[in-house]
Amino acid sequence: MAGVITVAVVDDDRMLLDGLRAWLDGTPGVTLAATAGTVDELLGNAAAAPYDVVLLDLVLADGSRPPENIRRLRAAGPRVLVISTVADRRRIVAAVSAGADGYLTKDHDLPTLVRAVREVAGGGTAHSAELAFAWAHDDGPERPRLSPKEREVLLEYASGLTLKATARRAGISPHTAKYYLDRVKEKYQEAGRPAYTKTDLAARVREDGWAED
Repeated sequence: MAGVITVAVVDDDRMLLDGLRAWLDGTPGVTLAATAGTVDELLGNAAAAPYDVVLLDLVLADGSRPPENIRRLRAAGPRVLVISTVADRRRIVAAVSAGADGYLTKDHDLPTLVRAVREVAGGGTAHSAELAFAWAHDDGPERPRLSPKEREVLLEYASGLTLKATARRAGISPHTAKYYLDRVKEKYQEAGRPAYTKTDLAARVREDGWAED
């Protein structure tokens, strides 16, 4: 259907999957096309039904590695929005470095989720206070260098302020504040993800030779 964002969900929480079906049923411009408990299960059906956005739980019961899951999904075509209860900063940072286009905790409401899905489907990033906090307090050895203004925006946004309030505190426009957040994401992905082509990624997935981030 033209103009409709097709969403798939990978999560092993059956109650959450049922809840998302009920939530998204009738949401204008968004359709839940598939659910799966693992990335393997979803990709086994992806050829028949390509998806625009995959909502991916960060930690799955099959023991799969989050960065590998994200890279496999991105190699297949969909953009990836991580939804999780996990608050581990390093896992959140690694997820976005591997190619995820945003991170939301599962306690957000439906309007927030739908806005995030639309942002990601349109090529943007679903920023959140949790993601900003993970970046602002990242102490990993491979963290990229951030400018003073980028760090200021991260810290203000991580405190729970809206984007408008963050911009006001930093003395900039909301558009510029979002630019700084987007630029931080770009820096992390440039630092953490090799610049493979889509064909290269698919080949590496087949080789099953991913390294843990």
